[in-house]
Amino acid sequence: DEFISSPPRKTVRFGGALAEVLLKYRKGETTDFELLKHQLSDPDIKDAQIINWLHEFRGSVTYLTKEFEQLVNILLKLPWLRRSQEVVEEYLGFLGNLVSAQTVHLRPCLRMIVSHFVPSRITIREDDVDISDSDDDDENISNNFNTCHRALQAVARYVPSTPQFLMPILVENFPFINKSERTLECYVHNLLRVTMYLPTLRLQILELIIEKLLKLDVSTPQQDIEDAEEAANNSDHEEKSTEEGLFDMEEEEERKGNKVVSCHSERMAHPLAERLDILMTILFSYIKDVCHVDGKLDIKNTKDLYRDLVSVFDKLILPTHASCHVQYFMFYICSFKLGLAEAFLDHLWKKLQDPNNPSVIRQTAGSYIGSFLARAKFIPVVTVKACLDLLVNWLHKYIDNQDTGANAYCDVALHAPFYSTCQAVFYTLIFRHKQLLDGNLRKGLAYLQSLNFERIVMCQLNPLKICIPSVVNLFAAITRKYQLVFCYTIIERNNRQFIPVVRSGMGGDLVQTCTNPLDSFFPFDPYILKRSKKTIDPFYQFWEELSAEDLENLKKPIKRGTSEDEDDDFLKGETPQNDCVVGIATNSYELNTQSPVNSIGSPPDCCVLYPQ
Repeated sequence: DEFISSPPRKTVRFGGALAEVLLKYRKGETTDFELLKHQLSDPDIKDAQIINWLHEFRGSVTYLTKEFEQLVNILLKLPWLRRSQEVVEEYLGFLGNLVSAQTVHLRPCLRMIVSHFVPSRITIREDDVDISDSDDDDENISNNFNTCHRALQAVARYVPSTPQFLMPILVENFPFINKSERTLECYVHNLLRVTMYLPTLRLQILELIIEKLLKLDVSTPQQDIEDAEEAANNSDHEEKSTEEGLFDMEEEEERKGNKVVSCHSERMAHPLAERLDILMTILFSYIKDVCHVDGKLDIKNTKDLYRDLVSVFDKLILPTHASCHVQYFMFYICSFKLGLAEAFLDHLWKKLQDPNNPSVIRQTAGSYIGSFLARAKFIPVVTVKACLDLLVNWLHKYIDNQDTGANAYCDVALHAPFYSTCQAVFYTLIFRHKQLLDGNLRKGLAYLQSLNFERIVMCQLNPLKICIPSVVNLFAAITRKYQLVFCYTIIERNNRQFIPVVRSGMGGDLVQTCTNPLDSFFPFDPYILKRSKKTIDPFYQFWEELSAEDLENLKKPIKRGTSEDEDDDFLKGETPQNDCVVGIATNSYELNTQSPVNSIGSPPDCCVLYPQ
C-alpha cells in the first residue's frame, strides 16, 4: 500500500471498473474493452499501473472465461519479469488466481513461463538488416529464471495436472540446435531444474534432453571434430607466428595474450561440438548434484536416477549406432559406486544373451560390455574376471549348439551376437591382460588357460575372420606370447579367402577389402570434448601406445620347455588406415568403418609378417 500511494506515480487510466467493462463487452459494447486492451498493451506502461490492473484482475478472474482469451494473452505478454519486486509478486498472485479459477488458461500460462527459460532476445540493426539473438549481457538473468520457477511451482500447486500439460510445451519450445550456445545452455539448465520440484517429469525430461544431445552427437562425427581442431590449431599457430614476426610485445601484453589463448583453447572449433560440450557438462553436473547430498553419495537418490538413465539408455542410446559422447552419462554415474557398474554390466549381459532381442541390439550390448570393461578404471580385476567367465562360457555353449549344425559356418548375419561377444572378450583381454596376470603369473596364466581360447578361435564359426583386424592382431600377439593359442595360421588362411574389390577412381584402380564386416564400434572410445572430458578423464583407462620394448616382448613368447622358431618375427608397429567403403567375398558390405583403428588412443592396427 505504501508503494502504491507513494508519489509521484502515473496511475491515470480510462474507462470504468474492470468488472463493468467485461460485462459491457458481453452485451456487445466494445469501446471500453478496446480501450482497456490498448492501455494494457502500452509499451510505456508504469509499474504502478501494472499493479493496479493486476489487483483488479485478481478480483475478477471469475469473469475471464474462454471468450476473454485475447485479453488474457495480452496480460500474459506484460513485461513483468524486468519490473520491480512488487510487480513480480502481484503478477505471481494473479497467475495463481487465474489458473485456479479458469483452468482453460493453463496452457497459455505455461507457455508464457517456459518462453522465459531462455534469455530474452534483442534486435540489433546492421546494414538495414535486423539481427536477433540472445541478450547474454542481462545481469538479472539468473533472478529471472528463479522467478520463472517460482511461477511454475505456484501453478503446479493450484493445478495438480500441470505436469501432463507442461511436458508437450517443454518439447515444443526446445531451441533448434543452430541457436546460440547460451540459449541451449539456459534451456537445458532450466529443464533440469524443473525435475527437482516436478519429479514425475524427470524421466521424460531426461529423454528429451538426451534425444537432442544424441542428434547433436551423430551430426558431429569424431573425425570432423578432430579435423576442425587441427585446422583451428594450424590457424592459431600461423597467426601467432605472424604476430611474433611483426610485433615486439611487452610482457604484460603477452600475459594477456596467453590468457586469451587459454580461454580460446577451452572452446571446441566445431560449432556443434561446442554446443554438445556445454550441454554434456551441464548433464554431468546435474548427475553429480542429484546423487550427492552435502558432498556425500546418497544411495537412494543415486539408485532412482540410475534407473531413469538406464531406461533412457535402452530407449535411445542402445539402438543408435556409433554415437561418440552422449553414452558417457552411464559411464559417469557408474563411477560413483561399483554396485552401479556391476548392475549396468548385468543389464547389458541380459540384453546380449536374450534371443528374443533383435540381433543388432544384442550385438551393440556386446560392444558396450567390451568397451566398458576395457575403459572403466573403477572396475576391479575380480569383476573383469567374473564378466569374462560369463562371456566365455556363453561362447562355448553357443559353439556347442552351432558348431555341428547346419549353420556351422562363418556368417555375420547368422551369428552377429557371437562375433560381437568374441570381439568384446578379445578387446577386454588386450586392455586388461597385464592386470589379470599381475601379482601371480602362474595363477594368472592358469586362469587364462581355463578360458580355452583355442576352442573359440578354432571353431567353425571362425571369429578371427569377422572381428576388427586391429583387435585380432593384438589378441593374437598377446595369446601367442603367453602360449594360450596360436592364431596366425587361421589369420593367414582368412586373408587368403578375402576377395579384393577393385573400384575405379580419378587416381586409378583402388583395391579394397572389408575390415569391419560387423560394422562394430567401441562406444567408450576416447572422449574428446574439452570441457566435459575433465569429468570423465579421472575414471578413464587410456590406451598406452606400445613402446619398442613392448613390441619386442610381444615377439618373444614365454617358453615352457620348448623353443620357438627364431624366424617368427611377426609384429611391427605400423598403423595402416582402414577407414574406407569396402567389399568382401560372397557378400558385398557397404560400410563406413568407424572403428578403434581410427580413434585416438585405441589399439593400433598391427601388421603381421608371417614366416616363409
